[in-house]
Amino acid sequence: MRPGFLLGEVGNGLRRNFSMFVSVVLVTMVSLFFLGVGLLAQAQVDTAKGEWYDRVQVSIFLCTPDSTDAPGCATGAVTPEQRDQIERDLQGLEPLVTEYFYESNEEAYQRFTEQFRNSSALESVPQESIPASFRVNLSDPSQYDVIRAAFEQAPGVDSVEDQREVVDKLFAFLGALSWGALALAVAMVVCAALLISTTIRLTAWTRRRETAIQRMVGASAFSIHLPFILETVVAALLGAALAIGLLWATVRFGVSGFLSELLAGESGLVSLVGERDLWLMTPFLVGGAVLLAVVTAWMALLRHVRV
Repeated sequence: MRPGFLLGEVGNGLRRNFSMFVSVVLVTMVSLFFLGVGLLAQAQVDTAKGEWYDRVQVSIFLCTPDSTDAPGCATGAVTPEQRDQIERDLQGLEPLVTEYFYESNEEAYQRFTEQFRNSSALESVPQESIPASFRVNLSDPSQYDVIRAAFEQAPGVDSVEDQREVVDKLFAFLGALSWGALALAVAMVVCAALLISTTIRLTAWTRRRETAIQRMVGASAFSIHLPFILETVVAALLGAALAIGLLWATVRFGVSGFLSELLAGESGLVSLVGERDLWLMTPFLVGGAVLLAVVTAWMALLRHVRV
């Protein structure tokens, strides 16, 4: 089949069924948008786990040069002697303390710059303000008060924090958001498949005379089916482009913009997904749209267009 003739057939088909073409574009856009939201939410969960959940349950933050309010920071930044004493005290609390590790200021700052790479507050945080810490695993997490009582006012200790409750609520919310978005995406994908099938059926009926002529002159099944498939792929690609545009606007102005400024402050920072995460999943969204269009159109053609 000559490319010029093929493109002409595709263009004619799109003009004849413009309303159905727009419907396929819109339903593809909505389904991919919700799928992208679900995938971004999952990426947010993974990012948050890298910062909180996969770390230990109790954090003993040591004094920095800026620490002045804590009783244990009266002499300024933690000294090597104070740090060694804290480590000995942790060893003395076995078997309640099952495991611990020390994170230096350099390691903490490197992790901070990676985790909060999309935060607008990153450039305003100096390295020396990021505290070194001991990360502690407990055999019984409910005994957190024992660790707090032992180290809360110890020399060199700024604060002792147990983030399990906050993390559990955050993950529950993000999990519900991501699964809800994925469920909507699945429903919209089913709608897209049904709409594509209906569109192919109506298009094949309106072009039954052309199809009959092609069969009479000996055209192959592939050459008859190809214009229908390409029309569906064009609609799916346009819908995917619109969905990616909406996702980019959501990430750029909603997540990295408003939400980042809302959650970034002196009381705590929340690492958020960014445009880089969106571009990493873009090939999968586009590929999924094309695959859905090709498979659904081909199955509909086998059923409704006899060759």
